[in-house]
Amino acid sequence: MNTPATALIAEDEPLLAQTLQNELHALWPALRVLATAGDGLSAVQLALQHRPDVLFFDIRMPGQTGLEAAAELAEEWPETHTFPLLVFVTAYDQYAIAAFDAQAVDYVLKPVRADRLAQTVARLQNGLRQRQPGPQTSEQLDPVLQQLRALLSASTEAAKPDAPLQLLQASVGNQLRMVPVTDVLHLEAADKYVRVFTTDGTEVLLRTPLKELMQRLDAQVFWQIHRGSVVRATAIESVTRDESGRLSLRLKGLPDRLAVSRLYAHLFKAM
Repeated sequence: MNTPATALIAEDEPLLAQTLQNELHALWPALRVLATAGDGLSAVQLALQHRPDVLFFDIRMPGQTGLEAAAELAEEWPETHTFPLLVFVTAYDQYAIAAFDAQAVDYVLKPVRADRLAQTVARLQNGLRQRQPGPQTSEQLDPVLQQLRALLSASTEAAKPDAPLQLLQASVGNQLRMVPVTDVLHLEAADKYVRVFTTDGTEVLLRTPLKELMQRLDAQVFWQIHRGSVVRATAIESVTRDESGRLSLRLKGLPDRLAVSRLYAHLFKAM
């Protein structure tokens, strides 16, 4: 690269964020840290604003994990810019580290060690040298999406209980309604709630976060098509690709089309 590389650090512990920044400055003086964020939502906003070359994302942050923030960025990242190189920062977690290793995703353990960070810096510098200038093609982004999908799937599977969910406890006005999972067509995250659309045309609200529900739903039956949208696979009526290449689908019994994000477009690779 002819211009200095840039980075963003997302870490909810200010002292650790400062330590990482100091160590990076010592190992890579030309690297410019454009901003730091203390939570996942801010990290996404700052990354979209500054479009850095490298992201250092803490795995455990308030609001969104580093993995969830990276997945949201992959969905929202402009096609005119190359997606940043990713490094996850994590406390020692044997399961997480095994998942990172399996997907060849770089990580740094807390507390940060200069010798281990030096290896990461060397990999990043080599990765940036190999990058092609100009817009990023979908083929170039595919390996990143594949890695993020696998990591998200691994984190969901690790938290799955033995038995899948059979009933949802939903609010309907001042009443509590028991909704069989077999009646669910679509789940949509909405602020602090999840909207549930059923086969009889009813819409109800759940207080359980969508990511917790996904840990208890059968992934063969319910497909995640967007970070905030899950559908019953057998209810998919049609899938359409627009002129820009974006996918959307229609469910039997629901009038609105639902967007399919880049991260989950592989479910419809036959198109």
